[in-house]
Amino acid sequence: MYCPFCRHPDSRVVDSRIADDGSTIRRRRQCPECGRRFSTLETTSLSVTKRSGVSEPFSRSKVVNGVRKACQGRPVTEDDLAVLAQEVEEVIRSSGAAEIEAHEVGLAILSPLQKLDQIAYLRFASVYQAFDSLEDFETAIDLLRHEKDARLAGHTKADVKADPKAVDAK
Repeated sequence: MYCPFCRHPDSRVVDSRIADDGSTIRRRRQCPECGRRFSTLETTSLSVTKRSGVSEPFSRSKVVNGVRKACQGRPVTEDDLAVLAQEVEEVIRSSGAAEIEAHEVGLAILSPLQKLDQIAYLRFASVYQAFDSLEDFETAIDLLRHEKDARLAGHTKADVKADPKAVDAK
């Protein structure tokens, strides 16, 4: 790390702290040459590869903007969207990959969006899961109903996906 004051190519770490959201480390450094102190912020990089092959840094604001369209006219606040974008980033980062396909980001949005607002979820899912018929919407709605019924009956989401009819029978 170059000193921003004298450009000496080395520095000593005096103190390290994890930022509030846990995704950044703040380090206080001191230059052995000029003795001045400065701070650095360290984050891991996460790139998104678009369909065109172009790679760009992950952006929570792009997640929010994409989901905002699906949430138009729904009782979803900007704070709700910010929390959703944070959840999506945490899921993607937990995969351990430094680069992810844009389509995978869209799929990572589905689960938190379903918890936030089911109508917005259906709108968003119709694009990312390529719904092309009324039957696709009916299937998605049926799955949402089965998951709701299963939650009320104490079943897990995996139970519903494995056998929706069996959950109805219980």
